[in-house]
Amino acid sequence: MPYFLQTISISHVFASLPQMERGVAKVLGGDPKGNNFLYTNGKSVIIRNIDNPAIADIYTEHPHQVTVAKYAPSGFYIASGDVSGKIRIWDTTQKEHLLKYEYQPFGGKIKDIAWTEDSKRIACVGEGREKFGAVFLWDTGSSVGEISGHSKIINSVDIKQTRPYRLITGSDDNCGAFFEGPPFKFKFSSTDHSRFVNCVRFSPDGNRFCTAGADGQIFLYDGKTGEKLGALGGAKAHEGGVYAVSWSPDSSQLISASGDKTVKLWDVGTSMALTTFNMGGDVMDQQLGCLWQKDHLLSISLSGYINYLDKSNPDRPFRTIKGHSKSIQSLTVHKNKGRTGENDCFSGKGHSNLVTKMAVDEADQLVTCSMDDTVRFTSVTKKEYSASNLVKMDFQPKHVSVATGGLTLAVCIGQVVLLKDQKKVFTLDSLDYEPEAGAIHPGGSTAAVGGADGKVRLYSVQGNTLKDEGKSMEAKGPVTDMAYSKDGAYLAVTDEKKVVTVFTVADDYSVKNDFYGHHAKVVTLAWSPDNEHFASGGMDMMVYVWTVNDADKRLKIPDAHRLHHVSGLAWIDEHTLVTTSHDASIKQWTLKF
Repeated sequence: MPYFLQTISISHVFASLPQMERGVAKVLGGDPKGNNFLYTNGKSVIIRNIDNPAIADIYTEHPHQVTVAKYAPSGFYIASGDVSGKIRIWDTTQKEHLLKYEYQPFGGKIKDIAWTEDSKRIACVGEGREKFGAVFLWDTGSSVGEISGHSKIINSVDIKQTRPYRLITGSDDNCGAFFEGPPFKFKFSSTDHSRFVNCVRFSPDGNRFCTAGADGQIFLYDGKTGEKLGALGGAKAHEGGVYAVSWSPDSSQLISASGDKTVKLWDVGTSMALTTFNMGGDVMDQQLGCLWQKDHLLSISLSGYINYLDKSNPDRPFRTIKGHSKSIQSLTVHKNKGRTGENDCFSGKGHSNLVTKMAVDEADQLVTCSMDDTVRFTSVTKKEYSASNLVKMDFQPKHVSVATGGLTLAVCIGQVVLLKDQKKVFTLDSLDYEPEAGAIHPGGSTAAVGGADGKVRLYSVQGNTLKDEGKSMEAKGPVTDMAYSKDGAYLAVTDEKKVVTVFTVADDYSVKNDFYGHHAKVVTLAWSPDNEHFASGGMDMMVYVWTVNDADKRLKIPDAHRLHHVSGLAWIDEHTLVTTSHDASIKQWTLKF
């Protein structure tokens, strides 16, 4: 069976936001050349261009959730650590990001990583079971000291980027610790903080370091001796806990991110705040991470939003990167000019639970169904949720389909509901099968419903009713998704038995072709606007693009979203396919047949 691999190329990666957790600092990594920044989400490390964040790359080789990633000072490698205690060191110069070394310094979550300036030694800290930190040679993994002196989880580590080397740590035991080396040996603890120490950072010139804590304090110390020099902002630097600090390249200033929903810019010489950036009043505006990279000042909100701070207008970032931070379940396309990747969320109060399926109707409304037992109709142009455009369902809806004449078909648990102009007009219940997916013919004449019993049943739409035509077709297994081609000529059905079946509508729904290739349950499908091709995505992490008239002629995208199965597919035009996944990212592919 021929695969035309060279005919598929990725044209855009719309990356996820960082995965955030309330009360937990988020470490941002910066590229030593100043071009990129790094963060983690799920099992992915996301690399973004700082000047144009639409340019992104995703590293997905960790089998467990990744917590932190840091560039080596050389810029050639990145070290990333995960919740199992594994550190992977991988190449940044090649697209494949080849693995150079992998180590397990301790068992448990890695919370921070630091390199020595020669890129030869790495320190990592976290929630180890037998120890809370380790420092080792990057190329052999052999120990170059011991990180001791703490009685609880270590949250943060940094290494002085000038000789003589010094290493600092901050812990949940409210202490900072100071080490000399290599080999690194514990010298003394600092007990200035009254609560958890969240972040410790040396200035780039190595002359000073600071520690930031949950007590709202930021203390300054001499970089060589560890002697305390003072505190920023007098009694308290912030009203809330301080989660992160980042120094200016010239070591004269730093920024701090706090749970009090502000970021502050400090003059280190005077210990005074020069600017306070107010990020909002909502709990999601708490600031959990920051990075000073060249001229860019970045902060991360609890919402996952990445803010580019503007010194001249401290109450309004000059750019905010938005997007998904949790797994994407569904995708649809609305024809709009331009594809820049710029995005925003709908305003107002939307669904209160996971959205399972979406479609755009002829009135330019986004029709969505959710586990909150509602179907919503939201204007794609206004982009604003409204309570009046909400239809409450008797049971949880799991699939929606739209057709001409204001028709919507909602498939719920144990029920099939026909809606017209945003109102329920007919309900099929007391069914002798469990409906799983539905599709309404583009002309609005027929509704097809796929069941967990592997049958597809046809109902004719007569006025405001659904009439059982007594006709059914067989899929190869329990139905997972289904869709009519844009011209209504074909109905494609995916099932748990790894097959896609296409039926010819005009030929009394006879089987046109069965499409085999997936190695696991097929979960989603989408028709090309040319009606000659369709795409399917499965639990095998594969996407296939099929040709209706020739089941052997197919394109294959292996590992479309590596280690994550595809959750949604949509076509922008006959040569452009978009995929979404549980990795919270969106990818756009160019196809040539």
